[in-house]
Amino acid sequence: MSPRAGVTRNTLRQQIADALRDEVLAGRLPPGREFTVKQIADQYGVSATPVREALFDLSAQGLLASDQHRGFQVREFTVADYRAMAEARALVVEGLFRNPAERVAVRPEGLASIRRRAAEAVRAAKGGDLDVLIGYDLRFWRELGQFVLNPYIADFLTRLRVQAWVFAVHRLRRDGMDENVLWFGHEELVEAIARGDHEQVHAEMRSYYGHALAWADRLEAREAKIGSAEGNGEGDVEVRADGPSSGPGSAMPPVPPESPGHCA
Repeated sequence: MSPRAGVTRNTLRQQIADALRDEVLAGRLPPGREFTVKQIADQYGVSATPVREALFDLSAQGLLASDQHRGFQVREFTVADYRAMAEARALVVEGLFRNPAERVAVRPEGLASIRRRAAEAVRAAKGGDLDVLIGYDLRFWRELGQFVLNPYIADFLTRLRVQAWVFAVHRLRRDGMDENVLWFGHEELVEAIARGDHEQVHAEMRSYYGHALAWADRLEAREAKIGSAEGNGEGDVEVRADGPSSGPGSAMPPVPPESPGHCA
């Protein structure tokens, strides 16, 4: 294989992975959606090899589950999973700022872009624009992660945030967004980091995780109530579909010829 052919295949592999991840984050590929390599390859009009590689990449990121006989499916995260994600992020971030001089290097030239991401994320959250919010929120945390001196920790935190949005997007579309669910502290966190105010950083992060865990508690109570009603045979319990879906059997956007913009 020529070097040019290898680069082309790798680029296509990344484009497919990015496109599918965006579909999952937008809620158009719902949890449990099953598909095969052939179905995705036919949908996008590409060969099976880059599709297979892209799907395995997304499986490694925890967004898809794979089965030797059934193909792939969008992973279904539970409330317990979400609570564990929040706890893991809290523990790691608290450890980073326990002695930040050794683990975090804040570059002033990078703060301007992060401030813009923060402002846009807050604006989208208050305006109820979930698609825009997810994009800016992920960019915000990814750029903050560039200050972390350990790239493995930075990558771990980014993956957890993506997985948290995969869990959240369908529930937010179903239940709506308000200040009891969404966290608006992006800008305050940036300014605390810029000042080197470690106590305020911890305070903002406690607020962030407090919102996440309080929402998890409400979701758990709601889902337990639905399960109890179904178990007692109290009529039909309405569980609405979590937004429009796409994938095999419905239209997916084509893979663009250039590297696409994406959230993660």
